[in-house]
Amino acid sequence: MGQTLPKPALRPFLPADVPILAAIFTASIEELTGDDYSEAQQEAWMAAAEDEEFGKRLAADLTLIATLEGSPVGFASLRGNDHIRMLYVHPAVAGQGIATMLIDALEKLAGGRGATSLSVDASDNAQGFFAKRGYTAQQRNSVTMGDEWLANTTMKKTLGAGQ
Repeated sequence: MGQTLPKPALRPFLPADVPILAAIFTASIEELTGDDYSEAQQEAWMAAAEDEEFGKRLAADLTLIATLEGSPVGFASLRGNDHIRMLYVHPAVAGQGIATMLIDALEKLAGGRGATSLSVDASDNAQGFFAKRGYTAQQRNSVTMGDEWLANTTMKKTLGAGQ
């Protein structure tokens, strides 16, 4: 018989989570975005985790932590009622449904808060994930991080009555 894999769980963000979430953030960028962004762009992006504003942004948003056996493996944050600000999953668990679980929860929470749609500024490597979930591209953006320009795409999804 096959082994039973640990079941992921969700919990709210705690201030003590900032160091581990910063590590997930940087590992995710370093290992999962190399096909879409240069090394210099990745380094500029990862530098955001070293800024004290990183923890403040997590605390200001509704941030959910995905855990496996109690250890954080991913996180997502909802700014206001209708904008996904962050979605990062540790590369070791990428493709195992963690991001889907996080976004499912944010979509339900956004709907519960009265949002009729949800938007995200998706990195180039995340566009496919959001497109499969019904998000459509609205516009391309260029964002300055340090001395680098990074591109992303604003994507939007209309939330149904069942959200």
